[in-house]
Amino acid sequence: MPSLGAPELIIILAIVVILFGASRIGDIGGSIGRGIREFRREVKPGEQETPKDEKEKSPAEASEEKKV
Repeated sequence: MPSLGAPELIIILAIVVILFGASRIGDIGGSIGRGIREFRREVKPGEQETPKDEKEKSPAEASEEKKV
């Protein structure tokens, strides 16, 4: 079975753009990326689940919120 070359990939890309539109391709790529990240997070043992907001805050800000 022959492998895909550059002309075949260009044709496939053109068909995808026609079917979904250029703006939807970015959304689809982002969704796939989020799905892969979530899958890796679930598969990797021992990793703590912390929301993204808590990771970005400094320890002083986090302790102040806990007091309130």
